[in-house]
Amino acid sequence: MNQISLWLFFLTIGLGTFLLRFSFIYLFGKVDMPDWLKRALHYVPVSVLAALVFPALISPAGSPDISPGNVRLLAGLGGALVAWKTRNVLWTIMVGMVLLWVVQAL
Repeated sequence: MNQISLWLFFLTIGLGTFLLRFSFIYLFGKVDMPDWLKRALHYVPVSVLAALVFPALISPAGSPDISPGNVRLLAGLGGALVAWKTRNVLWTIMVGMVLLWVVQAL
């Protein structure tokens, strides 16, 4: 594959990705969706974040580990508690990171 073909490939993939995402944004403003679908779409960002975070907390070495020796799980639980109490993303991240550093140092 020469360099021009590679650039055309990247541009085509980029344009396709843009059009796919833009179509949902465009249709969301033009099409009246049922209330149940709007309520369901409200939970998509939380679901995606959970799908990204939980595997890193539960199995940091590749296999499930829910023991007290799993420092990431302990820090994640502390961060979840802060998120539940404060509902503040910045405090959740800061407390989770500090807890991770403290537990790792012990």
